Amino acid sequence: MTATRLFDRSVVRLAPLEGGEDVADFLQGLLTNDVKGVLPAYSGLLSPQGKTLFDFIVWPGAGGELLLDCEASAAEELVKRLSLYRLRRKISIAVDPDVSVHWKMGTGDGAAADPRLGALGQRWLAPTKDADEPADADWLAHRLSLGVPEGRAEMGDILWLETNAVELNGVSFAKGCYVGQENTARMNWRSKVNRRLVVVPLDKSNEKRRKVAYEALALAVDHLRLEDIDPSQVPSWMKAALTES
Repeated sequence: MTATRLFDRSVVRLAPLEGGEDVADFLQGLLTNDVKGVLPAYSGLLSPQGKTLFDFIVWPGAGGELLLDCEASAAEELVKRLSLYRLRRKISIAVDPDVSVHWKMGTGDGAAADPRLGALGQRWLAPTKDADEPADADWLAHRLSLGVPEGRAEMGDILWLETNAVELNGVSFAKGCYVGQENTARMNWRSKVNRRLVVVPLDKSNEKRRKVAYEALALAVDHLRLEDIDPSQVPSWMKAALTES
């Protein structure tokens, strides 16, 4: 059996508890991306200042449910944060251990292409099985080879646009208000993205600007000013953004 399960990912299920309750409408006012459009979609939940709290992929579910493919270590905190906004709405929000996230390189056999970047490969959700084998190490190496940041260790407390969210299809500027929208929109329209997350060789990493190091892969994720980014070290999907900034 080919190893495909990402054990470092969990699924948070949001489900309506009574007729007329709209989960998509609830999330639409919180998340950076349009969850009423094409799914799966990459999105974030931000602080009021526009800094990254959580990033995840939103999947459609049955009966008006939505499923969040998120970092496993942050799943319970994500549930608590979303529950703060729920107020009196009849929506259940909980980690679903019976559903797992799967990934493999390549596309074309029925799974969904990663909404951030097609080269990341394909993902799908499936019932959890005891026989599932981990693909986390392969996923980490592949993701970092493409320069794509993910999770709180790499992105936490960084302004959403500085995580390359525009280039990775993680924000909609047409969907209306959400938490952190004011500062995020201002940065975009005024072209004020002055720093970015960049995957760099560990021996070229700036320790003062480093978010996390992956010694086994000899790579690091740095949060750098644009003038400190070596254009030869950035992936092709980021080059245009650096030229336009």
